[in-house]
Amino acid sequence: MTDFIKPYNDDPFVGNLATPINTSSLTKNLLEIGMAHGYFFIGPFYKLGPLRNSEIALLSGFLSCVGLIIFLTVGLLLYGNTSFDKDESKDQLQTSEGWNQFTAGFLVGAIGGAGFAYLILVNL
Repeated sequence: MTDFIKPYNDDPFVGNLATPINTSSLTKNLLEIGMAHGYFFIGPFYKLGPLRNSEIALLSGFLSCVGLIIFLTVGLLLYGNTSFDKDESKDQLQTSEGWNQFTAGFLVGAIGGAGFAYLILVNL
């Protein structure tokens, strides 16, 4: 267990312990953020969408959710390309390349989360 938890940046005087959650790679954290969003976006489209009383309500809810995820991803890409320079910053998320990784992780995670929720709801 001592291999996993150690002082942040090897400085024991900093009040933040480096754990697998807060020191995991940026892409892994972004996949988790995307999966949570995709998983929860499908519900409102399925239960409150215009085709809610039809036989294809779940499929239309899933496709609407994927459409929203793609719109959000395009918005994230536009924001990242206009806001950040290509210079090296201490924070990886404040660079154009880091923001593109964020967007890609969000897209993959959100579509995966929506697909997982769809598979669960189909088998109920």
